[in-house]
Amino acid sequence: MLHGKRKITPYLYLAPCLLFLLFFVYYPIVENIRYSFFDFSAFSPSKTFVGLQNFIDLLHDKVFYIALKNNILYAVISVVCQVFGGLILAAILEAPITRLLSGFFRTVFFLPVVISITVIALLFTFIYDPQIGILNNFLSLIGLEDWTRAWLGESETAIFAVIAVSQWQSIGYIMMLFIVAIQGIPKELYEAADIDGAGGIRKFLNITVPQVKEMIFVTTLITLTGAFTVFNEPYILTGGGPGNSSDVLGTLLYHSAFFEDKMGYASTIATVILILTLMISVIQMKLFRTGKDG
Repeated sequence: MLHGKRKITPYLYLAPCLLFLLFFVYYPIVENIRYSFFDFSAFSPSKTFVGLQNFIDLLHDKVFYIALKNNILYAVISVVCQVFGGLILAAILEAPITRLLSGFFRTVFFLPVVISITVIALLFTFIYDPQIGILNNFLSLIGLEDWTRAWLGESETAIFAVIAVSQWQSIGYIMMLFIVAIQGIPKELYEAADIDGAGGIRKFLNITVPQVKEMIFVTTLITLTGAFTVFNEPYILTGGGPGNSSDVLGTLLYHSAFFEDKMGYASTIATVILILTLMISVIQMKLFRTGKDG
């Protein structure tokens, strides 16, 4: 009897978490996929089954390809700036020569992470302002007046201006994850490299990078998933404009659902986002072979 209670006790502890995941994660996912096969309004209880028509319409939607391109651009720049940039910053801050000021710079880089995105968007709206913005005034000050422009108001620069805000806010979080990983590397490896006469760059490439492989996988996954589910920055800064030049899948979903009242179509976009993020996760697990030697 006592043995039976001991066997069931772990499952009782797991039950609340499993129920939470079931009702608030997996059930909404399944329902969203089901909704993507219907055409319906948020203000009407009736739904019309349309099969794959929403997916066909999405594939013929020019704005979808603009949004997808912007998400891919977001992903590429985020991996370069956040993952590789964060790893380099972490390695620099953990180097013996910078250890004295490491705490100060960690705080400086991590501070944007805890600031509200609304506050950050307001801040960068002033920075990007074509008349009184710090960025244009700085470019004029150093003799680069030809580079000044309405950063959020021109289709050629809007998405890059939005992406820059995301990098500024998120790189500190990725850097902190790498700092934790680097602190777990045995010091004997660096001491042996010093005896062999290895320089800082060689130690970084041959010791630090291989030893934080698992964290590179985690941070890349976080970054890529965030790049394909991003919404706040483009919506608050540009609303997807000018035109649709800075639209991403998240803003396209929002406009389809709450401006055009095409709930089935919006569910289709959400399903595509889910498929993309799952594909990215599977590909990364295959490439990084996490948890395996070699």
